[in-house]
Amino acid sequence: MLISNAFAQAAPAAAQDPLSGLTSMLPMVFVFVVLYFMMIRPQMKRAKEHKALLEGLQKNDEVLTQGGIVGKVVQISDSYVHIEVSPNTQIIVQKQAIGTVLPKGTLKSI
Repeated sequence: MLISNAFAQAAPAAAQDPLSGLTSMLPMVFVFVVLYFMMIRPQMKRAKEHKALLEGLQKNDEVLTQGGIVGKVVQISDSYVHIEVSPNTQIIVQKQAIGTVLPKGTLKSI
């Protein structure tokens, strides 16, 4: 009653910037590029190296599984590896569980 209503005035039509769409997409593109080089690419590289390690696996290699078991490869099949962890004691693990191939003589030094 004592205070009058305030109405917004219409702003004059401004010319639209032709690069505004590109400018608004640029941060998203930049974030995707950074994520690719910091997360996706190194993970793909590690997967390729692990695949090459598994393909090069041979009998009598000394290996360390991802669970921390150390042993010597006795037999290799398509999906599984027989590992001798102590004399006359073998375990069967999936090939994907092999973490690294150790240098020869590592088992004797442990």
